[in-house]
Amino acid sequence: MTIPIKWLPIVLAAALQPAMAGRAEDALLASLRKAHPATRFDRVAPTPVPGLYEVWMGDNVAYVSGGHVRYLVFGHLFDTRRMRDVTASRRAGGMARQASPETVAGASDGAVDMPAIALEDAITLVRGTGARRLLVFTDPACAYCRQLDATLRRLRDVTVLHYLLPFQGRQLPEAIWCAQDRDAAYARAMADGAMPADPASPCATPLERNLALAARLGVQATPTLVFADGRRVAGALDSDDIEAGLARAAGGTDKADSLARSAHGTHRQ
Repeated sequence: MTIPIKWLPIVLAAALQPAMAGRAEDALLASLRKAHPATRFDRVAPTPVPGLYEVWMGDNVAYVSGGHVRYLVFGHLFDTRRMRDVTASRRAGGMARQASPETVAGASDGAVDMPAIALEDAITLVRGTGARRLLVFTDPACAYCRQLDATLRRLRDVTVLHYLLPFQGRQLPEAIWCAQDRDAAYARAMADGAMPADPASPCATPLERNLALAARLGVQATPTLVFADGRRVAGALDSDDIEAGLARAAGGTDKADSLARSAHGTHRQ
């Protein structure tokens, strides 16, 4: 087929666009390394925001606008239309094959020693067979935690251990733990942030032990998910990214990679 001459500039531009984008990212990476020689920059990747790039430094990610390499922004990029934590998904999804995954501190093989975890200090949700296990550090006053909870309740064949952290105050987590029906109180709080309907008498809570456990595992954000293979991801992940993490933990790396192709935490508040 002969392409009319008038269309050649458009065709050539479309063909060159990926290569030009790649060169722009390589140039930005080189500029960052030159401007900050003491910092190890691994790679630069585009974001859904035109002109905004991810800058990966090992497990850490920052954002830079175009060629302005003097200023780096650290935090989470959030898609308000899809209610999706873009940064958390990048960490957990397909980009994780290039970035080193976070593993639990103190575990020589990167795996969580599940028998050593105090199960009685968690609010446990069992779905289906409960065969797969997932730890979630959560704060019922955290909006992202409530968003994640709705996703967790749609998973299949999983046991979710919720460890309450009082990052935004002790009143609500204490009231949930001391409620007559703890599971129902937790479910209601995660649905609408409400206090338990029936006031409970004060009781002993595991909040201090949960804080100590979080510190031991290096958890500083809610929500944070810890998979059985030791991978730790902060943020309200979507179901595909959670399934990818569960599959990796079970040894199904290929399946996990295919589930996470949609890769596009919230820190302690």
